[in-house]
Amino acid sequence: MTTALITGATAGIGAAFARRLAADGHNLVLVARDVDRLREHATELHDRHGIEAEVLSADLSTEDGIEAVERRLSKPTQPVDLLVNNAGFANKGPFLEVPMADELVMLKVHVEAVLRLTSAAVTGMRARGRGAVVNVASVAAFVPRGTYGASKAWVVQFSQGLARELVGSGVRVMALCPGFVRTEFHERAGLGTERIPDWMWLDADKLVAAALGDLARGRAVSIPDPRYKALMAGVKLAPRGLLSGLTSKTGRKYGPQ
Repeated sequence: MTTALITGATAGIGAAFARRLAADGHNLVLVARDVDRLREHATELHDRHGIEAEVLSADLSTEDGIEAVERRLSKPTQPVDLLVNNAGFANKGPFLEVPMADELVMLKVHVEAVLRLTSAAVTGMRARGRGAVVNVASVAAFVPRGTYGASKAWVVQFSQGLARELVGSGVRVMALCPGFVRTEFHERAGLGTERIPDWMWLDADKLVAAALGDLARGRAVSIPDPRYKALMAGVKLAPRGLLSGLTSKTGRKYGPQ
């Protein structure tokens, strides 16, 4: 039986990955800061699907947290076959109004943690000749707006580059780029959602199903919804200056007020 390690596993996309992978018979290592919620989630998945669900409390904005997950990913006697780097958050407000300390914490979680955990996982996977990594990014990676989008753009570029490097090794790497998903993400960040049209919202369970399908097909980047695929195709064709202006207006319309 294979094992998947999921960061940010207590809610939203991370919890949806846990539900789907448990239903498919994978053992789990669930990583997040809230150990009580992790244990509750782990118990529910174990009872429902008969899989083993290990709990690892770790704050990926800290050195100790990243090191704890690195150690678990590097255990040769308990190998991890699938890593889902899902942990993340958004800061509320324009760049110049957000404390620099908060921006640096975001980069710690979105960039440094993803870099180090992917490295720890892929080292063992390549030696075993099998495995996969899903790095959760965002469609925000494709538009010029703020530190959040910039950090997710790094995730996409990093994942694509590593995927090419690992061709033929038996190890796959994919960047997952969802749009708006109905999770706790926006509430935790204090971001208003009442202005976002209904058609832009995605269901987390359907998103995960589509993402795992794209992973199985060997795609390096997954935009798991036809609506967002069409939007991102338009983004690629738009002049950079025009795109910057449009994303600024969209941020004021749909972003925090």
